[in-house]
Amino acid sequence: LVLELNQVIIPTYGTVPDQQNLHTPEWVDFDDKTDSLFFKDGQRRIDFVLVYEDESKKITHKRSDRKKQKRKRQVYESNLINNGLHLEATRSVLDEKLIFVKVHAPWEVLCTYAEVMHIKLPLQHNDLKTRDSAFNWFSRFFRVDENIIKPEQEFFTAPFQKEHLSNFYIQDKDIFFNPATRSRIVHFILSRVEYATKNNVKKFGINKLLDTGIYKAAFPLHDSSFRHPSTDPNCPSERYLLYREWAHPKNIFKLQPLDFIRKYYGEKIGIYFAWLGFYTNMLTVAAVVGVGCFLYGCLTKDNCTWSQEVCDPNIGGNIIMCPQCDKVCTYWNLTITCESSKKLCIFDSYGTLVFAVFMGIWVTFFLEFWKRRQAELEYEWDTVEFLEQEEQVRPEYEARCTHVVMNEITQQEEHVPYTACGKCVRITFCTSAIFFWILLIIASVVGIIVYRLSVFLVFSAKLSQHISGTETIRKYLTPQTATSVTASLISFVVIMILNIIYEKVAILITDFELPRTQTDYENSLTTKMFLFQFVNYYSSCFYIAFFKGKFVGHPGSPVYWLGKYRNEECDPGGCLLELTTQLAIIVGGKAIWNNIQEVLLPLVKNLIGRYSAAARSEKVVARWEHDYHLQPIGKLGLFYEYLEMVIQFGFVTLFVASFPLAPLLALINNMLEIRLDAWKLTTQFRRMVPQKAQDIGAWQPILQGIAILAVVTNAMIIAFTSDMIPRLVYYWSFSVPPYGSHSSHTMKGYINSTLSVFNISDFKNASKPLSPWFGNQMTCRQVYRDLRNPPGHQQQYEHNIYYWHVIAAKLAFIIVMEHVIYFVKFIISYVIPDVSQKTKSKVKREKYLTQKLLHENDLKGVKKTMGKIAHKIIKEADSTF
Repeated sequence: LVLELNQVIIPTYGTVPDQQNLHTPEWVDFDDKTDSLFFKDGQRRIDFVLVYEDESKKITHKRSDRKKQKRKRQVYESNLINNGLHLEATRSVLDEKLIFVKVHAPWEVLCTYAEVMHIKLPLQHNDLKTRDSAFNWFSRFFRVDENIIKPEQEFFTAPFQKEHLSNFYIQDKDIFFNPATRSRIVHFILSRVEYATKNNVKKFGINKLLDTGIYKAAFPLHDSSFRHPSTDPNCPSERYLLYREWAHPKNIFKLQPLDFIRKYYGEKIGIYFAWLGFYTNMLTVAAVVGVGCFLYGCLTKDNCTWSQEVCDPNIGGNIIMCPQCDKVCTYWNLTITCESSKKLCIFDSYGTLVFAVFMGIWVTFFLEFWKRRQAELEYEWDTVEFLEQEEQVRPEYEARCTHVVMNEITQQEEHVPYTACGKCVRITFCTSAIFFWILLIIASVVGIIVYRLSVFLVFSAKLSQHISGTETIRKYLTPQTATSVTASLISFVVIMILNIIYEKVAILITDFELPRTQTDYENSLTTKMFLFQFVNYYSSCFYIAFFKGKFVGHPGSPVYWLGKYRNEECDPGGCLLELTTQLAIIVGGKAIWNNIQEVLLPLVKNLIGRYSAAARSEKVVARWEHDYHLQPIGKLGLFYEYLEMVIQFGFVTLFVASFPLAPLLALINNMLEIRLDAWKLTTQFRRMVPQKAQDIGAWQPILQGIAILAVVTNAMIIAFTSDMIPRLVYYWSFSVPPYGSHSSHTMKGYINSTLSVFNISDFKNASKPLSPWFGNQMTCRQVYRDLRNPPGHQQQYEHNIYYWHVIAAKLAFIIVMEHVIYFVKFIISYVIPDVSQKTKSKVKREKYLTQKLLHENDLKGVKKTMGKIAHKIIKEADSTF
């Protein structure tokens, strides 16, 4: 259904219709009722507020510009009145330059647009019996008190139709459309009312007027203060209840009142908090298992044979390691890595393997059960058959529609902003810009690697470890540790800086791309931002996990970066501990940074605005003026909230084999995140325009992609980053004959067997250390387990048979682990349907009863009408006879 609306349009920017044809808002003075949500008459509810600066008092624009802005605003307001809206203007109490235009939608307008927007409204009470869950007795201890926030009544609903008005459950016209629905309808009108034309292109919508500065703000009102209930006895004070029972820190362990959130903020906000709460609840299971695996590592670290050999003065104390860099590095004793080997035993244990397999299955359960939960919410929130109105084009797109093309479907001419060739040019440019920035991130990672390589030389010289060194600090502050920690901190800072820059660049690229609708815009921006964030946050972790220490050669023939910097080597126990350090710094630092950015900045801005306003006046301020001084929510709404959680989801799943405490940190962060986001929405930001949403949108396939990739990354971390596979191969094959000398399977002798031997006389002059050799030994050991033949062997310094056994075992492990987990994931996905049978039955039952009710009412109407007609015919026939 399309409405043809009579509107007053400016033919050009310089031509204005006669002022007497323009309708203007009613002007009233503020009546000192601070909590009033109505016009001055106390009858008409305020559904939206527009704020502008009086053009006659502006001093920053030219007079001609101010005049044009005033004309556009007057015509826009006149068209709003022509469309049936009521407007009332009031001057600000604190700043006489500000004008607040309050907007009210009367009953007829609400009914008309509710039909246009296919809004589902109640027909009758839901008579379906609901069975209480077995966990209800337990969950009631965590639910919000029903005496404070009463449960929402359940109704059968149907898309609103004016001709079937009598079929709908209307007890009171004033509350039939709740405030959220009223605001959504008014915003729909505000976004489509025209105010000008230029070059035969119509200009319309409140968003464009906000962008050009004609209006300073447009928002629906909060219904009360969050600190205390409204003084109006008829006001439900829903904002106050949300703050008290949801956003307050004391509710951190309580379940969220999702129905109440959805009622106040709309389905789009509701579905976000439903997903975040569900994700947090599922993290509880992962965190418990992760802590269990961590404790298992802590309890078994003292039984770690290979670590005991490293720390043993008679074994590790007699093993001299080759220098880790050219010239300035010296020989060192293996016992220096004693403390790091003990820490590594905590994370590089069999519990880690179990946890990696568990997380591969957990993520499948999470996604499948979320689909079921999402289907339940779709039914409960009436979005099962959500028919979105035909989405209007963005004003930015419409403003550039100068080319005429033939629509293949309608066979009518339509305006587009660019030709086919121009579209190709835009796509090419945008793609090139995206790849350029991704390459820039990769360049920053290379820069961090170069930093690692160069600073390691400095630390090796300054923190030089002699074989006889006994200082306690040297035991912990090794060159490897110092390099790893400082590089991780610098990497985190670089990530944050690039993140801030690219957010702006991604928006500029998407604006240049010029998507047609807001949905296209958000999807395009989502793809760009996630692709960038993926590379930005995870590239350093991928480098440490899969590249560092894998291509280093051997002491006599090292591999160099850029022909100058000797490639990095891992610790004798592998790079797993360094990956754990990197993850801990990035995950922890990111959480702290985001909370500062999301909470402190809006709080500081609001405090500054509040104190500056208080300094100007101590007068009573209206509800709309209070809300104006809050922070705007932003055009992208919850985009950054989703992005933050999805990036965290990646850290929790992609690298969990190296950091089993990641789910616990994510759980703690999310418990705080829910309340911080709630606090932010209820106290620091203006009320958002309620929007419909069926699901979490484009984020669902992104989560599924991460879940698939997580299986591969964790399998490869266990195989190539940890030392688990070499230890297993040694235990089962090389500790006993024919390769070993032990009579039974054991881990004894593992260190001595796996550290390759190198003759110091084979050093090249370019890499030969300057420091003197300690002792009478003529050999040193290779730092990393490269498993090469010793000097004097027929194939000296070539990979030995142990190496090829390990490679075969690693590849076999990856294949088996991936196939087993993917098979289990497939079975779980098949067994657990996306929509539960109970929800399907409810949907079918509601559809049946709704159709039956509408049909019976229509039939009654037809019978009544036909009865009147028949009675009239008989009466006329009798009269004629």
